Amino acid sequence: MTQSRILSVEGVTIKGNLKSSVLVSDLSFDLYRGEVLAIAGESGSGKSLTSLAIMGLLPYPATSLTSGRIMFDGSDISTYSDRQMRHIRGQRIGMIFQEPMTSLNPILKIGKQLTETIGAHKRVGHKSARARAIDALRSVHISEPERRLDQYPYELSGGMRQRVMIAMCLSLSPDIIIADEPTTALDVTTQIEILELLKELQKDRNAAVIIITHDLGVVAELADRVLILKEGEAIETNPVRELFQQPKYAYTKSLLSAVPSFRPENNKLAETEIDKTQPLLAVKDLTVNFDLRGGAINRVVSRLHAVESVSFDVYPNETFAIVGESGCGKSTTAKAITSLIPSKGQILFEGTDLNSLTKRQLRALRADLQIVFQDPYASLDSRNTVGSLVREPLDVHDIYKPQQRNDQVAELFSRVGLNPDWVSRYPHEFSGGQRQRICIARALATKPKFIIADESVSALDVVVQEEILDLLKDLQSEFGTSYLFISHDMAVVNNIADRVAVMHMGQIVETGTCSQVFSNPQHPYTKVLISSVLLPDPAYVRPYAPSYEAKTKSPIRKLGDPPELLTLTDVGSGHLVADS
Repeated sequence: MTQSRILSVEGVTIKGNLKSSVLVSDLSFDLYRGEVLAIAGESGSGKSLTSLAIMGLLPYPATSLTSGRIMFDGSDISTYSDRQMRHIRGQRIGMIFQEPMTSLNPILKIGKQLTETIGAHKRVGHKSARARAIDALRSVHISEPERRLDQYPYELSGGMRQRVMIAMCLSLSPDIIIADEPTTALDVTTQIEILELLKELQKDRNAAVIIITHDLGVVAELADRVLILKEGEAIETNPVRELFQQPKYAYTKSLLSAVPSFRPENNKLAETEIDKTQPLLAVKDLTVNFDLRGGAINRVVSRLHAVESVSFDVYPNETFAIVGESGCGKSTTAKAITSLIPSKGQILFEGTDLNSLTKRQLRALRADLQIVFQDPYASLDSRNTVGSLVREPLDVHDIYKPQQRNDQVAELFSRVGLNPDWVSRYPHEFSGGQRQRICIARALATKPKFIIADESVSALDVVVQEEILDLLKDLQSEFGTSYLFISHDMAVVNNIADRVAVMHMGQIVETGTCSQVFSNPQHPYTKVLISSVLLPDPAYVRPYAPSYEAKTKSPIRKLGDPPELLTLTDVGSGHLVADS
């Protein structure tokens, strides 16, 4: 490495003070200017703790750095006071956190949070800070950045919130960027844009990047070197091509072998027999609109057409997937199906229209219809133990005798790969991936007939992801469970789904089996998505992504000007495509 070293982690050990356990053991690595170092490993391996130690943000008193040094630009910042670190954080070392909803203040507008960050490190006025914030949002390809400044975090999709976090970090042009799962919540096209943006910043400023990720496609696309962690210890470090082509250790080989394939011939269609006599879920002309107010008298001035006349069926023992970019209406569709938001149209579950049921009737039905949300931390009540949270559905629906429910909770923990002894812990004591497994365990508690999985494995490392997908398949085989699987990960969808629908601007533009859609995409937008898929191969050269002008349009329209409804045409054997 000919470039100068900017960061050196030397023999760092991090202990958990409450459990007297070693979380990171004698970890050492160097980072050079202009280099991208990927830190990969399973959930709980110490990846995020290492990044927090560098930032001086280890949660106290739960953890502490007990030995070692962190040398940044010639100084040991592990000895710095919090006051000294304020001059380093953000301006010299920026961090993009894993969970945007918990990193953004829910009661402050996006603009306030961005301008505060800029103003804390740059001597600029409010007008200049706001202009810089708009430029930062535009650089991460957020539509209508001026309007986004006046919105609250809850008004944005998960992917958009992540992009706000990235914009906040990039707005100060730091020397080192620590990106903790920066593309986990992003769709494939935005993921490519963000990775290209990080490459551009690295080139322009000769910045160094530490990327923490479980997505080996991201590692192959962006990294120069890779550091593999397991249970807080460095297992292997190598240039990216060497590591992928000739991994030295069994653990590294297991990580690589767990990556789902994006070859259409590998989809599970041939393995599943589906009875299409009667759909378990029938969605007909589902529409969800949100009125937007403005002006001096706060009247309705426009309408957000989040979901517009969407129809599809899901049959018993089937996995139906919805893919598309952030903000296309995937999660809104899921919330409408579970009656968490009002909607128009019909949602028939076993022939019963959910929109016609009372709250009491809906509550009884939810034992058979469960959902796993995208953000695991926001889904778990931080005041309760995880054991009580997983047990809650059993209590609410009076399943099993009270003395048997704790045994069922322990069994659920085991099935999703968690230690049953952890039931007395609280959500904050778990990593992001472990929290998502807790959410999946809770959804499985009632053995539902239908589960909506909204980006349910996006926060998981590849090994655990493989285990969870195998678990979902096993439950489907054992109980005939049906899934509505919402994801931006095409490889995961290809390996678990029977059929897939591609959504864009609140409407379905293409649907069919995975083989039909992924092997022979017909709609221009589907072609854009597929060309953006990252493969875990450093030698792979992505094909040029075709352009699609409608991709940049907004779902917000003036009153009385609804979007044109798309008509799906069968191009063969149930492969439906909208006119482009």
